[in-house]
Amino acid sequence: MFSKILIANRGEIACRVIKTARRMGIKTVAVYSDADRDALHVEMADEAVYIGPPAAAQSYLVIEKIIEACKATGAEAVHPGYGFLSERAAFAEALAAEGIVFIGPNPKAIEAMGDKIESKKFANAAKVNTVPGYLGVIESAGQAAEIAAEIGFPVMIKASAGGGGKGMRIAYSVDEVKEGFERARSEAASSFGDDRVFIEKFIVNPRHIEIQVLGDKHGNVIYLGERECSIQRRNQKVIEEAPSPLLDEETRRKMGEQAVALAKAVGYDSAGTVEFVAGQDRSFYFLEMNTRLQVEHPVTEMITGVDLVEQMIRIAAGEKLTIAQDDVKLDGWAVESRIYAEDPTRNFLPSTGRLVTYRPPEEGETASGAIVRNDTGVYEGGEISIYYDPMIAKLVTWAPTREAAIDAQAKALDAFAIDGIRHNIPFLSTLMQHPRWRSGALSTGFIAEEFPEGFANPQPEGETARLIAAVAAYCDHLNNERRRAITGQLDRVIEVEFERERVAVVGGQSFDIYVSPGEDDDEVVISFEDEEQPRIVESAWVPGEPVWRGAIDDVEVVAQVRPVLNGYQIAHAGALAEARVYTRREAELAKLMPEKKAADTSKQLLCPMPGLVKAINVVEGQEVKAGEPLCMVEAMKMENVLRAERDGVVSKIHAKEGDSLAVDAVILEFA
Repeated sequence: MFSKILIANRGEIACRVIKTARRMGIKTVAVYSDADRDALHVEMADEAVYIGPPAAAQSYLVIEKIIEACKATGAEAVHPGYGFLSERAAFAEALAAEGIVFIGPNPKAIEAMGDKIESKKFANAAKVNTVPGYLGVIESAGQAAEIAAEIGFPVMIKASAGGGGKGMRIAYSVDEVKEGFERARSEAASSFGDDRVFIEKFIVNPRHIEIQVLGDKHGNVIYLGERECSIQRRNQKVIEEAPSPLLDEETRRKMGEQAVALAKAVGYDSAGTVEFVAGQDRSFYFLEMNTRLQVEHPVTEMITGVDLVEQMIRIAAGEKLTIAQDDVKLDGWAVESRIYAEDPTRNFLPSTGRLVTYRPPEEGETASGAIVRNDTGVYEGGEISIYYDPMIAKLVTWAPTREAAIDAQAKALDAFAIDGIRHNIPFLSTLMQHPRWRSGALSTGFIAEEFPEGFANPQPEGETARLIAAVAAYCDHLNNERRRAITGQLDRVIEVEFERERVAVVGGQSFDIYVSPGEDDDEVVISFEDEEQPRIVESAWVPGEPVWRGAIDDVEVVAQVRPVLNGYQIAHAGALAEARVYTRREAELAKLMPEKKAADTSKQLLCPMPGLVKAINVVEGQEVKAGEPLCMVEAMKMENVLRAERDGVVSKIHAKEGDSLAVDAVILEFA
């Protein structure tokens, strides 16, 4: 076994590998760029080596620098994580030439399966179901349009060396193929150093299901069940679960056996994932094989009890698999949410900045028997930069049933407090309450279908609104008691009866309530005027804490609370609202206050996220039509084309190519 390994990656996956290596008694070496000098993975590793500027092409993607770091520290092996160099056969070969072990599959398997065009040829030869498509290299947008017309729309344009949704576009027409081809090639070149793309038929209403395989260097290959990753946006997975609510035992076995057959055909010898697109009728077709550890691997670990990183290390060291296919048992259900630095109310555009607050939920077993796991690579006070993927953490919950795992995930999301940047926790919380998600009626079009106008924070209704009102009233009462104690107004020598009648305004709803102390210090009685029975609210919450955890009538409630004038902004169960708590007189006066109007920005094009201006497509004085591209902004390795929302004339351009812009910076103005 190795005594020291280097992790050629960053962020949460580097931290994840370090945890397993530490448990196995293996020392670790981290590498870091200027942007990651104070990163969590650098702090966690036994040693750390600086490898260059923030841009990945000048640091994490430079093979020579990784090898130099191995030699300098005596690292015997390298774990590549995912992304970056993880699927580069040249990297594995360069390490081998220096006598350094690559903790991943052999170069021939990477070449065969890592290239999506070649992998489909191998899949055909191994009699694996494949999607109709064109597997040759496409030279031009015109050729791409001709091929797409022959296959039939819609089609998927995909980077041959791609992954993580980069270099991928869906096209429904010839024009969309031409534009998508150029964008996919450009993204593929910047993300993977390889601009080849291919085209295949896009299956309508599909589900994304993948099989986890493990192979050793002695010819043994097994599969560890499946994961469903159908909840996606921009072809990027958002929520994953294991097992899939679609599959039955027979389909699971068929998919698993095909995945194993493909892995054996290429001599696969590590952890890998065979991805399938599945129809609602359980038909399935091979998509690609990822010759690396997947982002969503924790859900498989949670239902099988197998540490995939440990298995990769042992396989790389030459050990035989100690797990046979019959030993693999799927236990319970696991759900993973990807916590991203992005603004779901702005079409999920990336967000950057400092994590002023970062308080994940407590890991381990909960009172209900569920298990919470949080894989992360950040810390409170750290910075989310523009240079890398915007993922902050992966929140995973396990429970005996799918419904219980979803409920546990919803509570964990409510307890996950982040401030300083925009993030997608409100969107994930909303998804956990969505009836279609909870029923398992999924497809890769789920987000587009259920949120056609984009995402807006839902206002609380019904019982959720009352729970939020009760939490706000509890917090207000506790703060009032503290203020009175500080000023001496609660001196027991002076008998004073303070006003207990309140009005809680939650969104557009008003609740007349009466607040009084309970029998215990942590207990408050909230009486709604239109309810016969008062509600007993208990909590150990302390003013200033971002997460309120307690019970209302003995039912556990978790909410995020942030103080605002006369109340709190509260997030709970997918709803977000400002809950104001007034005296009756204050409520009457509040109704008379004028509403603040937002500034008119209808004649401006604002930068929707922090990013780099790659191109300005118009000039001053130019007439533009709705839908025409105005400029392109790159953020976190994604190119975003900003288009005109209506017809107009460009009157002034404030930005130029190469500018680095903040969110809401004015790019140009219209007459």
